[in-house]
Amino acid sequence: MLSLEMVELASKLIARYVHRTPLERNEGLSRRFGCDVYLKLELFQKTGSFKSRGALNQILAREERELRRGIVGASGGNFAQGAAYAARELGIQAMICMPEDTPENYVEATVNYGAKVNFCPSASEAFEQALRLSNKGWCHVHPFDDQAMIAGNGTVGLEILQDVPDVTDVVVSIGGGGLISGIATAIKATAPAVKVWGVETERADVVFKSLKVGRPVEIEPKSLAKTLGAPHTSTDILDYIKRSVEDVVVVTDEEAYQGVLWFLERTKIVTELAAGATVAAAEQLSSRFPPNAQVVLVVCGGNVSNSDLCNYATIFGP
Repeated sequence: MLSLEMVELASKLIARYVHRTPLERNEGLSRRFGCDVYLKLELFQKTGSFKSRGALNQILAREERELRRGIVGASGGNFAQGAAYAARELGIQAMICMPEDTPENYVEATVNYGAKVNFCPSASEAFEQALRLSNKGWCHVHPFDDQAMIAGNGTVGLEILQDVPDVTDVVVSIGGGGLISGIATAIKATAPAVKVWGVETERADVVFKSLKVGRPVEIEPKSLAKTLGAPHTSTDILDYIKRSVEDVVVVTDEEAYQGVLWFLERTKIVTELAAGATVAAAEQLSSRFPPNAQVVLVVCGGNVSNSDLCNYATIFGP
């Protein structure tokens, strides 16, 4: 069972390799939602997302003998870059199994961090290929379903509590569920009254669907929010979410894109749809926030290309 102590240890282990990202109050969103709204800017993390935290802690938790050949994992999103960066920093090889439709900027960045890429027809097949390679001597690392990974992600929650001690609500995007599980575990262990809310996009809502039926389900992600495109979650992740997360809401890709536009126009930062989704979720949830709420939106990543933004504008309009 994941504990606060595991998250605190992770914070110490990974500190030399990661940034302590800024957390800033945003006047525009505070006025819009009638409460104090803060942005935890994880898009300024190493590799442009939170994923390097968990990837580093996951590798550091392994025995040296397990890492002799290197690590292997599956990702068409930010974990690919996070794992590649972590492996480079720790002096080991990395093999990333990627779906063939992975955006070119993710592939290029992953290769530039020193990883080898193995393309697979789909996300599900990428996971299967990573497991096959783990039977050939590679050390398997998982993008979300691993306690050390979740503990590393949970360090975001520790920093939120340190920077906004009176926080009442935290809004977190969900792919496979590793980020929200870590944040919720860290926060609830220290401040149990704080409510943690999750958000997914339509057609990448594997956790929402799994919660509805009470068990993990498999989906074929079709959302434009590629970094939320986990094809499955796990029983352990669902248990963490059931225990520690207040609710999970679903927004459309267009609503997430409106969040991206808001970040671009009002804060001058470029975010992924996954991060834009937190603004759309806060809009949905604002009536459920308490009076005098102190709300933190976790801006989870900024790995979006110019061509992505042009594509979104073509689909949804400027």
